[in-house]
Amino acid sequence: MKNVPDEEHDHPHHRSLWFAHGAVNGQDFWSEQKDFGRIVHVSFPEIKSGKRVAIIREKNNWLTAGGALVCTDERTLRIYNPSAADERCFDFEITLSAPDQPVTFGDTKEGSMAIRLAESMRLKGKVGHGHIVNSAGDRDDSTWGKRANWCDYNGPINGKIVGIAIFDHPQNPRHPTWWHVRDYGLFAANPFGQHDFEKLSNKDAGNLIIPPRKSITFRYRFYLHEGDERQARIAEKYQQYVKSLPPKL
Repeated sequence: MKNVPDEEHDHPHHRSLWFAHGAVNGQDFWSEQKDFGRIVHVSFPEIKSGKRVAIIREKNNWLTAGGALVCTDERTLRIYNPSAADERCFDFEITLSAPDQPVTFGDTKEGSMAIRLAESMRLKGKVGHGHIVNSAGDRDDSTWGKRANWCDYNGPINGKIVGIAIFDHPQNPRHPTWWHVRDYGLFAANPFGQHDFEKLSNKDAGNLIIPPRKSITFRYRFYLHEGDERQARIAEKYQQYVKSLPPKL
């Protein structure tokens, strides 16, 4: 990884953008330690570009440290040609499939659809001057563990305020999702961490089980913008996203 000024070097597994989870059939696929689970690339069934959208589709195996198959995924990234110079937009879709045995995504805050932001966008730290807001009106530290349709993390980069919003697809299981969003730049939607986020006594409250040979799909939109969440009209963009979706079958 590139070493940049004022980098805190915390959480080395927080790299770029990823989908992973800290408890899948008891295996940790989040922390990237030597004896933990691994998500291994299998193939790219589709890579294509066009005037309006580029598509990358990938298949992966989720393996234990010993190489046993836990589950598989097929993920699709759709990158859209921006309609304005001050925005970028892409969709991330992932279908998780169980083999001949059930797969349990366990209740833990360590997950799941995540991105790590620039140091200057942090809420705290040597150079952090960022802010977090969600669709429920929670701000900054109070957004952690709360459920919301969307969440936006914005702050300064090179003298300009920019931000990223993540939209939780309204047809996702457990919508609206909980948000594992931290003051040090971690930004994640986590539909599996109910007991952690709501401080429940039942540590399995958020478990989600995929039956054998069945699958489950999650979809998210990432909206990159200039300005804060009000200047970028994030609430309006989310409503446009919802209205553009096909009806639920």
